[in-house]
Amino acid sequence: MNARHRPLAPDDPRMRDYTDAQVTALLGELRERGRPHGILWGSATTHNGTVDGRVLIDFGNAPVSTLLNLLHLLREAGRGGDPWES
Repeated sequence: MNARHRPLAPDDPRMRDYTDAQVTALLGELRERGRPHGILWGSATTHNGTVDGRVLIDFGNAPVSTLLNLLHLLREAGRGGDPWES
């Protein structure tokens, strides 16, 4: 049986472990994977902003969890699977 994958919450303690450089790399992946689906956030950056130790992404000041959840959906869409099943 596959374990169920749940979306990450903005207050998940693991979100504090991401550095500005790591989030910038994830944004690059978002641009690459999102382009075929019409997701174009070319201007999204981190701008070194943080709240309570978490890096913010400047497309509406989204938390890293939003970026990771979106990337998870795009990765699964590329595989043709159910996005929230591991």
